[in-house]
Amino acid sequence: MTRYDGDMERTFAALPPAHGRGFAQTWWGQAWLKALEDTALDSTQLKAGRRLARAGAVGAVSVRPGRITAVVQGRDRTAHRADVLLEELTADEWDRFLDMAVERAGHVAALLDREMPPHLVEDAAATGIELLPGMGDLEPQCGCEAWDHCGHTAALCYQVARLLDQDPFVLLLMRGRGERDLLNDLQARSAAPDAGGPEPSEPEGVDAAEAYATGDILPSLPALPELPAEPGVPPSLDTETPPAPGVDPAALEFLAARTAAEAHRMLAEALRTDPEQHIADMELNLEQDAVRLTDGAPHTSVTERLADGSGRGREGLATAVRAWQLGGVSALSVLDEEWSVEGEALARARAALESAWDEEERPALRAQGNRWTVVGTPGQLRLGRDGRWWPYREERGRWVPAGGPARDPATALASVRHTEEEQP
Repeated sequence: MTRYDGDMERTFAALPPAHGRGFAQTWWGQAWLKALEDTALDSTQLKAGRRLARAGAVGAVSVRPGRITAVVQGRDRTAHRADVLLEELTADEWDRFLDMAVERAGHVAALLDREMPPHLVEDAAATGIELLPGMGDLEPQCGCEAWDHCGHTAALCYQVARLLDQDPFVLLLMRGRGERDLLNDLQARSAAPDAGGPEPSEPEGVDAAEAYATGDILPSLPALPELPAEPGVPPSLDTETPPAPGVDPAALEFLAARTAAEAHRMLAEALRTDPEQHIADMELNLEQDAVRLTDGAPHTSVTERLADGSGRGREGLATAVRAWQLGGVSALSVLDEEWSVEGEALARARAALESAWDEEERPALRAQGNRWTVVGTPGQLRLGRDGRWWPYREERGRWVPAGGPARDPATALASVRHTEEEQP
């Protein structure tokens, strides 16, 4: 629960323990932790801070411009007030940030969705504004009188990473602006007329009051048709007429049945009244469509034809169907593509892997492209282009999907271990 004390202070209730999960799932939360870990001189204190944060020893967190505060209970049950200071942006820097954000409407929309896209941070940096903290920017102050980051201030930073995941406005408040003030300033700048431009002309179109008054003249739209309970049944090809050379009646019947099922699905999608429920269809290539068809193929002869036509072979097609069932086109891309992780994507991947486990618990990983193999085990993590991690397991010399995707690599790898436990 969050309490607002005006727009310039927010107090977050103590978060529950974070056993078995990373503290930061978003890239900006991971950047926050990197600033902490690059700044702290004593890695022992960082480990102590992670343990305290995981155990739920951090009390309610107060966020104000330039400062975060919480009472942290140490392992000896002694409570200390911990503060971490972050320099506020100047008035001139805020003006430049607001001008930049107004010029790019997507930045404002992303913030309202509680997202901080990389290009927002990059555009801000291009104007000389560093939103995210860097090495040395997080200044600790603690009642235990430690001169550097101690376990208490480290625990506070790890807990704040979880808050940043949920709401990037927490970072902007630390930099000096509350959410309401920031949005009001953005709205005022968006509405301000251009001083050098022409006078606004009379808007074109129909007056809203007139259009509403004449609305009852138009006939109402017809009611939506009801969705049939099941897909239609295609005509049977079981006739006395022999098929033409090269025509496989079983394959035609199968394709007709799958087409009817797909039409039923598309009609159900079109009849949904909630726009949030609509799913954007992706056009499949021939290889992907062969996998989709195989997922519902009851005939061995059809499956064999699809295996030959897709170029995967029977075992390869079975593996692809498993991937399709776990995640559709995205899962197939992770199965088939090996790509080079570079630049910002590589930095995010490394940060995710480093923060997913304590140092002593982190498995040894061997990287090749977007694939990280756990040394000495039949487990592997694959990074999708959308930043999600997919678990894989080696079976009979072939890597196969072991579960659905996760933002946290530790969670994904747990799927591999769960699969191992289930096997006899």
